[in-house]
Amino acid sequence: MNAIQKLHAREILDSRGNPTIELEMVLDNGMKAWSSVPSGASTGKHEAVELRDGDEKRFHGMGVQKAIQNIHEIISPEIIGMNPMEQKLIDEKMIVLDGTENKSKLGANAIFAVSLASARLGAMLSGIKLYRYIANLSGQDYSMVRPFFNVINGGKHAGNSLAFQECMISPRGDSFQENYRIAAEVYSQLKQNLKKKFGGVATLLGDEGGFAPNNIESIEYVFELLIQAVKDAGYEGKVDFAIDSAASEFYKDGVYDLGFKDDISNKKSVDEMIDIYKNLVEKYPIISIEDPFDQEDFEAFSNLREIMQEKGVQVMGDDLTVTNKNRIQKAIDIKSCNSLLLKINQIGTISEAIDAFKLAKSDRWSVMVSHRSGETTDDFIADFAVGIGAEQVKFGSVARGERVVKYNRLVAIEEDLL
Repeated sequence: MNAIQKLHAREILDSRGNPTIELEMVLDNGMKAWSSVPSGASTGKHEAVELRDGDEKRFHGMGVQKAIQNIHEIISPEIIGMNPMEQKLIDEKMIVLDGTENKSKLGANAIFAVSLASARLGAMLSGIKLYRYIANLSGQDYSMVRPFFNVINGGKHAGNSLAFQECMISPRGDSFQENYRIAAEVYSQLKQNLKKKFGGVATLLGDEGGFAPNNIESIEYVFELLIQAVKDAGYEGKVDFAIDSAASEFYKDGVYDLGFKDDISNKKSVDEMIDIYKNLVEKYPIISIEDPFDQEDFEAFSNLREIMQEKGVQVMGDDLTVTNKNRIQKAIDIKSCNSLLLKINQIGTISEAIDAFKLAKSDRWSVMVSHRSGETTDDFIADFAVGIGAEQVKFGSVARGERVVKYNRLVAIEEDLL
């Protein structure tokens, strides 16, 4: 009893209208659990491979029938009969079956779907909440997280001129629910301000639920808008800011072109980018800078980290580290970061994501668990973040169902912890 009896995967759509995988895992006792797989738009080139069909006649080549076939024909025969509570064994078996460094044979999307469903069923069999089960798997103490909300989108997540991908707010309330409420009120105030200033089109949303106004003059202008919205909402001095530059998206030939989306040259050197970040931190309550440089420039990260550490600002690796132990270790050795953005689908299994977390914590990094720009209504990462004891999360804005379902799950978890 309690053995995996059946895996059934199907092709569904994510929040950007692209195909992804939904999986049902069924036990011989009739118990079942499901999972669905997110997808990124701005992806690090060292991420585990998301397997796509490449058939331009279906979904413009974005179909996932090959990955689904791999689940049914390769993964399923090997794990049927296993107990889903054997998380590490299941994950290791899939890694061996794939046999590549980047999961390009079976697809990280196929492997992730199975790994996630296994963890869900393990929690159900254990009779405990998922976040508590994750804590048991990881050997960590579960704890509530501080949320970062994406309120203005740019980069590859929006059709405006802003080069920087995410501008976030993070309230400093006494509870998650208070922070959630403050963020929703600031977001609503920002919407009113944008409508008044630019008209209705300024409140169109980007991929992650943040506003994507076209009339953005500079990154400084974004933060002036946020300062005003926070003040108007009645929370002046109670909300911090954060940036995800996703700088690899506008890096080419040794320079950073902030005008890359409009074909207007606005090129900056590494030193000029460092000056931009220094000036922003001096002017605004910014406490986190993610991917400030290209994904291969460990040294530039290190230089900025040294400067920002004195100011209490975390320098976070995402495309640089891609939740990969080898990349994280290199960043530790060169002192490139003091914070990790953790995305499970970047590495492909729950076990490897936990290992990445532990490695980052061994150098006293902070950890932020993150969604992807192409999301589903699966709220697993909310439990995962609390279960491993991560300090922070970002799941997007306080708009769009695939974002708020994860924040809403944190509301329930916080109630359970009280």
